[in-house]
Amino acid sequence: MSDSLTELNNKIREASSWVSLLRDEMGRVIVGQRYMIDRMIVGLLANGHILLEGVPGLAKTLTVKTLAATIQADFRRIQFTPDLLPADIIGTLIYNQREGSFEVKKGPVFAHIVLADEINRSPAKVQSALLEAMQEKQVTIADQTYPLPSPFIVFATQNPVDQEGTYPLPEAQVDRFLMKLNIDYPDMEQEKQILRAMGKSQPNTEVRAVINPDTILVSRKLLDEMYMDEKICDYIVKIVFATRKPSDFGLTMDNYIEFGASPRATIALAMASRAWAFLQGRGYVTPQDVKSIAMDVLRHRMVVTYEAEAENVKSESIITKILNTVPVP
Repeated sequence: MSDSLTELNNKIREASSWVSLLRDEMGRVIVGQRYMIDRMIVGLLANGHILLEGVPGLAKTLTVKTLAATIQADFRRIQFTPDLLPADIIGTLIYNQREGSFEVKKGPVFAHIVLADEINRSPAKVQSALLEAMQEKQVTIADQTYPLPSPFIVFATQNPVDQEGTYPLPEAQVDRFLMKLNIDYPDMEQEKQILRAMGKSQPNTEVRAVINPDTILVSRKLLDEMYMDEKICDYIVKIVFATRKPSDFGLTMDNYIEFGASPRATIALAMASRAWAFLQGRGYVTPQDVKSIAMDVLRHRMVVTYEAEAENVKSESIITKILNTVPVP
């Protein structure tokens, strides 16, 4: 390892010391769910939004709220319902009778961390109200454009079980999420800990702030300095290309894929891999970093065919085969 890379490695190790503090503080309230917590931190570092999918009661909302508290961030929770309007999210103009003019009343989207709870409970016109905010980090009300706070990240939740009265997110919006996380049940020991911690009339969910939003912004700049070898870049591109034409890599699955991952997936996988390496306290990206985060970056960016659905072939199984097939540098 060269002197410059050693220096960078030490710099990243020192700068990432807050990650363990954040995990420990969140662990006072959230039992288990290391997978979800770590990838939420990746989202913060990589400046990307996260879609959380899981059955009710898996602490998705509580985890996002706890994360916001530990980084001393402005937090807003929006409960998506069928009667919600776009103005309820981004804000609107209100007539001031005293002044005789219209003034802007900003919506709950003006926060560092926004929780879009059960996002698929609202129709497309409401979901699309978040599109400009998520992509451009700004909101347009009437003829004025307003920048959102920095950092700004949307955590959206949806329930995969109850599909009655829901509105599936359009592919264009789903692609704007850096990662889609499938949240699973805790194991028996973790559930016992949950019972002891939360089985009270007033469970303790208070945490202290261990960092502030500026720490996140400083860490983001360090991601740009991280070393990513040309072979790692090629590896990322090959993985994404394999989701479009798996036959080019010796996989007979073209008939299962309607659309592969977009170039946005390539960028997202590179950013998320850097952030994952940062969590490990390293100043360089390894192939294992890419493989560790690839499933969460790609699973929602692939559209499978009717033939795949008929044979119960999920995007996850296709991605797993791709990761096992594309040569590791």
